[in-house]
Amino acid sequence: MADKDSQIVIAGAGSIGCYAGGCLAVAGRKVRFLCRPNIEARLRAGGLRVSDLDGRDRLLDAGAIHATTDPAEALTDASVVLVTVKSGATEEMGGLIAAHAPPDAVIVSLQNGVDNVGRLQALVGSRWVLAGMVAFNVVQKNGGESLHVHRATEGAALIESGVSGLAELLDVAGFSVQAHADMRAVLWGKLLFNLNNALVALSGLPLATELADRRWRLILARQIDEALAVLRAASITPGRIGGLRPSLLPKILRLPDWLFRLVARRMLMVDPEARASMWDDLERGRPTEIAEFQGKIMRLAADTGTPVPLTQRIMRLVEAAEANEAGSPQLSPEAVLDGIGR
Repeated sequence: MADKDSQIVIAGAGSIGCYAGGCLAVAGRKVRFLCRPNIEARLRAGGLRVSDLDGRDRLLDAGAIHATTDPAEALTDASVVLVTVKSGATEEMGGLIAAHAPPDAVIVSLQNGVDNVGRLQALVGSRWVLAGMVAFNVVQKNGGESLHVHRATEGAALIESGVSGLAELLDVAGFSVQAHADMRAVLWGKLLFNLNNALVALSGLPLATELADRRWRLILARQIDEALAVLRAASITPGRIGGLRPSLLPKILRLPDWLFRLVARRMLMVDPEARASMWDDLERGRPTEIAEFQGKIMRLAADTGTPVPLTQRIMRLVEAAEANEAGSPQLSPEAVLDGIGR
């Protein structure tokens, strides 16, 4: 059972982790940040500022933040561990949890992709691992002494039900958390919309600008059509996306710009600076999570014999951009479609 005295550890304090942990700490929860040296240095020097689309703008002083790079210090007395590392670091974090967290600690994966719970469970023994999903985008803002993280889109976090009091512990102002009984469907639903991350990365456009352009939405709609065909062949049923049945999303994306703006107002409620984390990874020369999105669809496509030419094209373009280490290639929609037809 989780309660307000539970020690919460943010295992991987990047943008999402700092935002969630900051909201929890402001609300009086006991929070510890396990982070990289550069993040620890910024938190210790200037504190943590958390803001959001709803107008909240709050500052945690450096003295009120417990940040460390030492996994033993962070995890030894953890009650709840929120895993917020990129998927490529799942095994490393799972090993640290196995080595240092108490045997009764509850682990919650707030990561992208659909496989991380199983990967963590394989490493952490009898500890309870729950699936989670963050439905919003967080950006780091420049300027000022504090590390500033900003929730740039609407949305809540969902966690797998089963641990009494856990959702109530985590549900605080700015970080809405709800329990859900079918997280597998939720994660597959989110993966469908996460196929757009690659388009933001390849275009270099802010998310709101990219979604407002029907040429890019047509490419996303085609990707989702391919993915839905793969999931049907694999007998996987994705959950609703923003309240919509997944089969409706491509139809909405294909609407003319003026009608899309009317029908999809909530989808366009995005901070003008918001981009996908995949764009940020390209700009910083880091590996992306393309293998967790387009790559997952391609692996299932190979297993089921389902053609996915556009998905394959986009994955190869992102892999080429990673290899070039020159940031976003800033491609046009026509360049993305080159060679596979309209």
